[in-house]
Amino acid sequence: MVLSVIRGLIGAGLLATGVTAHSIPASSQIAVNCADRAQVSDFLARQYQEKPAATALINPQAIMEVYASDSGSWTLIVTDVNGRSCVILAGKNWEALPPLPMPKA
Repeated sequence: MVLSVIRGLIGAGLLATGVTAHSIPASSQIAVNCADRAQVSDFLARQYQEKPAATALINPQAIMEVYASDSGSWTLIVTDVNGRSCVILAGKNWEALPPLPMPKA
């Protein structure tokens, strides 16, 4: 289960890297699941009670964030440097793992 989530996140990261690495003229882009980050965050909180659970830098042009709810729903978004966020993946059964202990030097 956790491995499939990790594989999905890695795939989403690769997809987002590919999307942000090759610019496409704005006239040919279709904004289906994208909006201002604040609007996406507010929607996820209001509609699904999801709040930020994880974040990572994809490249200097984009970050990815996972929003998750206590009921287990989750959404992966990618946000560019202009503040535009796109929903990449969503699912159920999010499980937060405890932090791993730091290795002894």
